[in-house]
Amino acid sequence: MNITAYAITRTIDASFEDAIEHVTAALAAEGFGILTTIDVQATMKKKLDLDVAPYTILGACNPQLASRGLAIEPDLGVLLPCNVIVRRDGDTTIVSAMEPLAAMRLAENTDLEPLASEARERIERALGAL
Repeated sequence: MNITAYAITRTIDASFEDAIEHVTAALAAEGFGILTTIDVQATMKKKLDLDVAPYTILGACNPQLASRGLAIEPDLGVLLPCNVIVRRDGDTTIVSAMEPLAAMRLAENTDLEPLASEARERIERALGAL
């Protein structure tokens, strides 16, 4: 697993389609549901007539964490849901998730740090299970 300033990333041994299923299941095991699915590849083709590698953005949300966060910081919704991407790079499938601590720092409210830490732990476990 690789962690940058804004993402937690893992390369996995799975097809693109299987990876989306595995990621969805691993996130569900950690309490996250998928609110949105954006097919970037199809959108680029339709809007710009560009052929790009398979790339999907999953909008993942843990309702318990989200409700606690919104109670602390009502405008927190602008940073939700946690985006998780599944993409192909040649023969490789890559899964990246937003790093919750980085996102929560934007709110400048230290009361959110425990929630962000819990979200990060859950996301790391989900990606680790792939």
